[in-house]
Amino acid sequence: MRISRTRAAVAVLVLGAGLAAVSGASLGIRGVPNAQPRVVGQAEPNVLAGGLTDVERVRGSQPLENPNAVASFYGYYTSTDPMVPLPPSTAEAQKSEPDKNTYLVFKHGLRGADPHYRYGTHFLFQGHEGGTNSYFTRVNLDADAAHKVTFLGAVGNAFVDGSTWNAFAGRLLFTGENAAPEGGVWQATPSYPSTIRKLDAFGYAGYEGVQTDGDGNVWLVADVGGPKGTTASHARQPNSFVYRFHPLNRRDLTRGGVLQALQVIGKNGQPIVFHDGQADADIMSQAMLDLHTYGNSFATRWVTVHDSRAPGGGASFDANAAAKAAHATPFKRPENGVFRPGVHFRQFAFTETGDTDALTEAGASHGGFGAIFLVSQSHASSSHGRLHMVFRGDVAHTGLDNIAWFSKNDVAAVEDAGDTLHEQRNALDSGYLFDVRRARPSPLRFLAEGRDASATIDSFLSGASTPGFTNDGDNEITGIHVSDGDPSVGGLLGAKVPHPWRGGWRVFWTQQHGDNTTFEIVREQR
Repeated sequence: MRISRTRAAVAVLVLGAGLAAVSGASLGIRGVPNAQPRVVGQAEPNVLAGGLTDVERVRGSQPLENPNAVASFYGYYTSTDPMVPLPPSTAEAQKSEPDKNTYLVFKHGLRGADPHYRYGTHFLFQGHEGGTNSYFTRVNLDADAAHKVTFLGAVGNAFVDGSTWNAFAGRLLFTGENAAPEGGVWQATPSYPSTIRKLDAFGYAGYEGVQTDGDGNVWLVADVGGPKGTTASHARQPNSFVYRFHPLNRRDLTRGGVLQALQVIGKNGQPIVFHDGQADADIMSQAMLDLHTYGNSFATRWVTVHDSRAPGGGASFDANAAAKAAHATPFKRPENGVFRPGVHFRQFAFTETGDTDALTEAGASHGGFGAIFLVSQSHASSSHGRLHMVFRGDVAHTGLDNIAWFSKNDVAAVEDAGDTLHEQRNALDSGYLFDVRRARPSPLRFLAEGRDASATIDSFLSGASTPGFTNDGDNEITGIHVSDGDPSVGGLLGAKVPHPWRGGWRVFWTQQHGDNTTFEIVREQR
């Protein structure tokens, strides 16, 4: 375990707003001018930037090759209810919500439920976060319909959201965002039958984003919504943290390690911390204003929140409470993060979702519409670094959730704004590219998500007129993922500069809710 104790000067890569760089220009992407409107009872198609198109890889109604009592279809839990309501009933099978995508290529293939079938070499893994029994799937991209999706296992009421590949341990990592003890981090083998084990040394929190750096540390981004204010009744208190886990043995995470959380030093020289029972004060604090002001840069350090070697350290624990006790810095619902490619894991970008309410009293100035931040360090394991805001959200660009790099400089962030904000702004979700070399990057919309027919029905039924309806409404963009599938340490996300649509690099995303369809974005053939 390597933890640098030397404070290093870290250059923050912020260039002037006058740069000629344009998001997506090097990729030849022409932006979509407008988001798709939200019209009651009307489905809308997805619209991609010029030169790009979607290819459906799997949808929720795809039967599993190994159905069971938990799930029988890719995007649905096993149920006697229909996939769409049959009038006069409003009953509908519960949807599983496939989330973050992880693409891997295993040149010798993997086993599946059919011992006599060859499943190919290209695979896409997801955790499914809905319902009371979250599960893992593997989409076999080279397989026929009967063998397209393999069920790998279930982990209870965890709300599994994030996934990644830990090349050092040769295991998939899945995160469950349930803040109760059901949440946490699991490791799983990619082949069938999968060996799944919960890693108690990570504790439980609203874990979503998860990535492995070049030293074998595991970085996590958690989303735990804070209480609403009294006077700021449409805003929530910053209540979520960014974590880093130093394993005692990077090839065997079951051996435990040290969990840390990011602490940001404010302009007054003091750590920015959570204040119990002071939601309004935190929401409208000077520190939140400073964090969300362009041009500001802050010193950071990692504080220890749990050590599995300590007496009693082997038991699971509340990582959110431990981060607060260690005076880590809370953010406005950070959700996902990924390392900037080509800089040796010295920069980590993460999104902040914000309040997902156009009426938030925090406004853009205090993070009410979220942001994109960049942590810069001299080394992946450094104890200190710097943080600055790359992009500050507004009502038209908010609910930023999943994140992926399309190039060394262009980072993609996709919206999960939610039905309330969709209605308030009459606009569904979008995916954007941001050029991080610019001090105030102008978002380039590469995806204007529509709403499929199933989600259009669900959005109507999920209102107050149908109490007890269990499925979400409008579609959500999730699982944006750019990878060449390299399962080696040299293929960790962030180790290589991506080249979408060249040299084996592929781009995936999932239109969650509704039909629960996972797409691959490809170049149009002309």
